[in-house]
Amino acid sequence: MSRFAEFAALHVPGTPLVLVNVWDAGSARAVAAAGATAIATGSASVAAANGFSDAEALPLDLALANARRIVGAVDLPVSIDFEGGYAVDPDAVASNVALLAATGAVGCNFEDQVIGGSGMHAPEVQAARIAAIRAAVGPEFFINARTDIFLQAAAGTHDAAKVDAAIARAHAYAAAGASGFFVPGLADLDLLARVCRESPLPVNFMTFPGAPDAAAVAAAGVARISHGPFPFRAAMRAVEEAARGLLG
Repeated sequence: MSRFAEFAALHVPGTPLVLVNVWDAGSARAVAAAGATAIATGSASVAAANGFSDAEALPLDLALANARRIVGAVDLPVSIDFEGGYAVDPDAVASNVALLAATGAVGCNFEDQVIGGSGMHAPEVQAARIAAIRAAVGPEFFINARTDIFLQAAAGTHDAAKVDAAIARAHAYAAAGASGFFVPGLADLDLLARVCRESPLPVNFMTFPGAPDAAAVAAAGVARISHGPFPFRAAMRAVEEAARGLLG
C-alpha cells in the first residue's frame, strides 16, 4: 500500500484518525513516538514556532523547507496545513501545492477563506482552485478542503442555513477532486452529525478546550479529529513554566 493510500484509509467515519498537530521535525518525532499513525502540521503553530503570525506570513520557502524536514524525520504519512496555497489564481496555487507534494507530503489542508482579505472565496472559485491542484498533483494526494463558514461566525449563530451552505461546498469541492472536508469551528453535535451524513467526503473536526469529547465526535460520524494550535500552545506554556522555575 502506498503512503497516500495508507493515509486515506485512516479516515474512517465513527473511528476517526486522531492528529496531534506538530510544528517541526522535533515535535513530529515526539508525536510519532507516542504512537501516532500519521502526522499533520498546524499552520498557526508552524508560523509561531518560526516567529511569524498565521495567515501565510511564514514565507513559502520556509514552509516548504519545514515540511521537507518533517517528512524526513518520521516514518509516517505527513499532511501539511498549507492554508490558502500562497496564491489566489488556480494555476499559481496548483504550482505551489506541487512544490509541497515534492517534499514527500501525502496531503494538505486547503482553506476557502480569503487570506489577507475578508470572507471566503465563492464556492465555484474555490472549486476551480481545488481542481487545478488535483490536476497538478495526481489522483492520490489528499486534499483536505477546509471551509471557514463556522470559524467566521460566532458559535451561537451556527444553524441549519450555515450547514446547508457547508454541505453545498462539500459537494462542490468533492466534484472538483477534494479528498476530505474540514469544518473547524463547528462543535454542535447535531449540526456536525448532519454534515457527516450529507457530505460526500470524510469529515474533519477540530477539537479545542471545552469541545465535545472524542467519543461524542466520533459518534457523530467524524472521520478525522485535529488538535490545531493547541498542542503548540500547551508546549509553550510548559516551556515558560519550566523557565520560570529555572530562573527562580
